[in-house]
Amino acid sequence: MKNVLKIGFLAMAFGLFVVACGSGAGTGESTDSAVDATTEAATEAIDSTASVADSTMDAIADSAKSAVEGAAADTTAH
Repeated sequence: MKNVLKIGFLAMAFGLFVVACGSGAGTGESTDSAVDATTEAATEAIDSTASVADSTMDAIADSAKSAVEGAAADTTAH
């Protein structure tokens, strides 16, 4: 009797697994395109962030350069 219950629960678990996985049919193509789309979106976001960081660093460097040149001009003018 215990084996019958174990086999029944095993069959239910296996059935749930098959339903959850979609029977394993036709998932390769759609998964690949979803992964490719996600990869492209992540790459664009990273490139955009890198561009913003580069422009921010350039602005900070230009600002620092002007401050140093301004301070140097003030000390040589006196």
